[in-house]
Parts: sequence; C-alpha cells; structure tokens
Amino acid sequence: MSAPPLESGPSPETAPDALAGFTVGVTATRRREEFGALLERRGARVLSAPAIRLVPLAEDADLLAATRAALAAPLDDVVVTTGVGFRGWMAAAEGWGLSADLVGHLSAARLLTRGPKARGAVRAAGLNDHWTPAGESCEEVKRHLLAQDLRGRRVAVQQHGEPLTEFVADLRRAGAEVIEIPVYRWLPYRDIAPLRRLISQTVSGAVDAVAFTSAPAVHAMLGAARAEGLEERLLAAFSGTVVAACVGPVTAAPLASRGVRTLQPDRARLGALARALARHLPEHGVTRLVAAEHQLEIRGHAVAVDGELRPLPPAPMAVLKRLAERPGHVVSRADLRTVLPGSAARDSAEHAVEMAVTRLRRALGPSGIVETVVKRGYRLACHYGPSGHELDGREPSGHELDGHELDGRELDGRELDGRELGGRELGGRELGGREPSRSWTGS
Repeated sequence: MSAPPLESGPSPETAPDALAGFTVGVTATRRREEFGALLERRGARVLSAPAIRLVPLAEDADLLAATRAALAAPLDDVVVTTGVGFRGWMAAAEGWGLSADLVGHLSAARLLTRGPKARGAVRAAGLNDHWTPAGESCEEVKRHLLAQDLRGRRVAVQQHGEPLTEFVADLRRAGAEVIEIPVYRWLPYRDIAPLRRLISQTVSGAVDAVAFTSAPAVHAMLGAARAEGLEERLLAAFSGTVVAACVGPVTAAPLASRGVRTLQPDRARLGALARALARHLPEHGVTRLVAAEHQLEIRGHAVAVDGELRPLPPAPMAVLKRLAERPGHVVSRADLRTVLPGSAARDSAEHAVEMAVTRLRRALGPSGIVETVVKRGYRLACHYGPSGHELDGREPSGHELDGHELDGRELDGRELDGRELGGRELGGRELGGREPSRSWTGS
C-alpha cells in the first residue's frame, strides 16, 4: 500500500534542486567532469567511477595496420560512427605521415556518418558526408548499405570502442570487402576501486541511478561485477529500483540484451541525459506522504520535511523507507532489522534498530512523525487506509478494531448476534483486540 501523493507543481528539469537528495553514479571517462557538473548543478550527489580508458591512437599498431590496409586500394564506402574517433584517426594518420593519402581516399568515397557529431567531424576535415540516419544508429546504417548491391565494394567501418561483429559479418555476407578501423580501443580503467565501490553501492540500493555514456563502459561494469560474483545482483538492481540511464540506444544495447529497461534521452547528448534524469527521478523516485500533519518527500539519501531537505545516513533512511512502504501501519523491529546495512547478532541488531530510529527522529526535526507502538514496533503517524483514504482514526469500511465498531455492531464487552464479547470470543475465536479475519494496524 502506498500513501496518496501530495499535489505539487512540476519540477523543472533545469531547476537547481531537481535532483536534490538523489545519488547518481557516473561511469564516463571522457567529459566526466562536464557531465558530473551538469548533475551537481541540479543538486545531485555524484559518484565518479570511470569504467574504461582509451588506448592512445598513435601507439596503436592495430590502427596503423588497418589504415595501411584501407589505403591499399580505393575505398567505396566509409562508415564513420563517432566524431572523436574520426578526428583521432585523422590526427594519428598525420603523425604517421599518411594524412594526405588518407584524405585522398576519403574524398573519393561515400562517407556515411552515424550521427551529427560524426557528420560534424567529417565536415570539419573538409570532406563531404553522403548520408546520416535519422535515428543515429549503426543498425540504420547497415540497412542502408544492405539495400544496395555491395558485391565487390570496399567498405571501411570505423569501430567505436568494440568490434561491430554482426554489422561487419552482414556486409561481408552481402559480398563487400570490409576493412575494420579500430580508431580507439577501450581497456579497463587503471584504478578499478571506485567502480567496485559503485557496484557495491548499486547492489545495496545506495544509489538512485547509474549513468552510462558508452557501451564499453556497460561491458566493463558488468565484467567487474562478474569478477566479484555480483553480476546477477547488479542486473537485478537495474531491473528494480536503480535507474540505468544510457545516453543512447547503442550504449543501452548490452543492458537491453539482458532484459534491463533503460532510461534514454530523446537525443544522444550529455545535456539531454542530465535533463532526462532530472525529469525521471523526481517523478518516479520520490515517495510523498503526510505524517503528523507534516509533508514528507522521501528521496534517495534525503527527506524533505515541509519543503526543507534533510540528508539522512543509510541506516535511518533504510528505516524510513521501510516504514513508508506501509504508512500508518506498524512495522516490527524484526522487520526493520532486515533493512539495516550490514549484519549483526540479534541483540546488537535490536539496539541498532533503536539507534536508527533515534537518529531518524532527530534528523526529521518535528516530533511525532515516527511513533512507537509498545511491544510491537514503529509506524509513521499517517492515517491512510488500504485504498489511500484518510482514516482519521477509523478504517473506511467501518471495521474498527480496538473495542469500537465492526460492521455497525459494538464489540467492547457488549453483544453481537447474542454472543458476549467481553471475553473476546466470536465463534470460538479469540479476538485479543483484533478483527478475526484480518488485521488493520494503521488506525
């Protein structure tokens, strides 16, 4: 059961507090400072965990060999997948003394650019682009080529960090001679400790979203999780409460193939990805309710109490989120023990729950938001019934349970259909202050 949402105006995606209270992991290597700043300006807590690094192009013997193979004969088609890769290829060719030869071959070929950035890099080099797909995908480029007779054509395909195995195989089956151009290669980031920490935090639910800007970064994170025996739990987290935000469909493909739904912007740009997160998380990652006449907005690592944002440590936040799953209903200490970070023996765990509740109450500020129910547990001071109706001390269908009314009939020691209830007996069943067929603990 969830509390009915409070009415509130839309949160602008560019507002400085749009992502306040949320934690976003960033796996990017290139432009990670720029992307992190876009998120931080919207109030997010950013965890930087670079997943991959680039091999310097001039030192890449594979690229040199591929370039010489491409220059061995005229090229008919050249597929340019990324702007940064194309610029790097041109710069590396210049360093090898092959720039003029490469420009001559490219000028005589049809240049198919995957998206606007690739097209811009081609034009900046003084070359003419032939065609760019509307969806900015390699699949569209492949379909465009396969719609033509490729027999005997020489096609150079610029890779974008990983082999385009199926793409290349389909062109070869159609009769093309394909030269793969590995303009840059990705390797695991030298210091993988931040990535390991991000994996652990993702699995435990300590982050609200992880942002990916390249498919190799996705592969690197899944590979690092696999090495730690956490790959399935990581995928489960992305399929659950943690948002996997990808800059575009190419980046999202490794997760989509594992059945993970991703958040993607309308355009494959870092700014658009930041705006998509700023729209999605406040809309889908906030629990809104009223407790003790105070408005609460529970976010990733913080709660807004009457509009004032209050960061919470992991243990109090875990308790608050569990209580908010059933607002107004009692949650036992045993249940709350299961959501606390780490593991402990029963006695110490009982103390940990009490300490977490104490810290939660202190952080929330106003008294009375979290109530103690003696010998039973804790609850948020909400009055919501199972259909979201405010109870005001009574359950909507009329089934009062503490010696009041049951379907209009009194229970506090009086008669129901001729049967005495002072001994709490109804048809041989002990009531003990509870309704025989179901229990309502929120009123």
